[in-house]
Amino acid sequence: MATTAHSEVPPPKGPAIETTKTKNKVRPGDRVFLGLSRGSGITLLVIMAAIAAFLTYRAALAISKDEGNFFTTFEWNPAGDPPVFGIAVLAFGTVVSSIIAMVIAVPVAVGIALFISHYAPRKLAAPLAYVVDLLAAVPSIIYGLWGAIFLVPYLGGLNKWLDQYMGWTYIFDKSSPGVARNLFTVGILLAIMILPIITNVTREVFLQVPRMHEEAALALGATRWEVIRMSVLPFGRSGIISASMLGLGRALGETMAVAVVLSPSFLISGHLLDPGGGTFAQNIAAKFNEADEFGRDALIASGLVLFVITLLVNGAARMIIARRKEYSGANA
Repeated sequence: MATTAHSEVPPPKGPAIETTKTKNKVRPGDRVFLGLSRGSGITLLVIMAAIAAFLTYRAALAISKDEGNFFTTFEWNPAGDPPVFGIAVLAFGTVVSSIIAMVIAVPVAVGIALFISHYAPRKLAAPLAYVVDLLAAVPSIIYGLWGAIFLVPYLGGLNKWLDQYMGWTYIFDKSSPGVARNLFTVGILLAIMILPIITNVTREVFLQVPRMHEEAALALGATRWEVIRMSVLPFGRSGIISASMLGLGRALGETMAVAVVLSPSFLISGHLLDPGGGTFAQNIAAKFNEADEFGRDALIASGLVLFVITLLVNGAARMIIARRKEYSGANA
């Protein structure tokens, strides 16, 4: 018999082997892009390390000459002899005003994002989204002037109402007279400033929700709110946290708007309606020009604390996002 029971399969021809090698070969453009991407990442890390090293060095010079407790002293007098300064008041004002801003801005921003992405007609959603984008581009000094000229006078009535009906909570007890140049007003102004940032990011996340998830919920008889509660919000939870952290970053570091509105004082008071308070950025902007060399080192030391707070907040946000990501459906 000429037929062989076990015939060998002929090896692939040359062109097929060359095609496979061509597919596995890295193109020069890919190598260039990989190098640029890697270089950009390394450059960013180097810049961050350089900033941290500069702040730490200048802060160490100031702290070595400080005669008071750097963290608890309620005084800022670097030009004195002996020099005394502390960051307790600045840390308190920065954290409290940012918390007020987040409490006000995040729910409103999520509501606006849901309205634009799932409730508003298309003819209304596009112009509304454009207006929100424009609000994010307004300079902070404009917000500050608006807050000083319009917001501060008109919040006097709200402060009196809160003092009358909510004064039993202590934080809304107005113990000293004065206009509404306080941390509560600063918190409201910061909420208005970070609202467009949180809204824009959250809206884009909500628009990325898989359409099949929403259609499946509707097919099972869910209402529109049930679709949002069961499909949209769980999917966008990580995005909401990321957007909130972006807004918090701006609230922590906001300078000019706070400097225009706030009446600074080095007193820690739980009465949010009393005039006074201070933040890191506002104090640096107000005193940097008039400070001597040691005073600038002291201001840089306060900037180092703000830098560390920002890193801790962003690191905590990344941990929360990493833990929540597997339950959000975003990685499906």
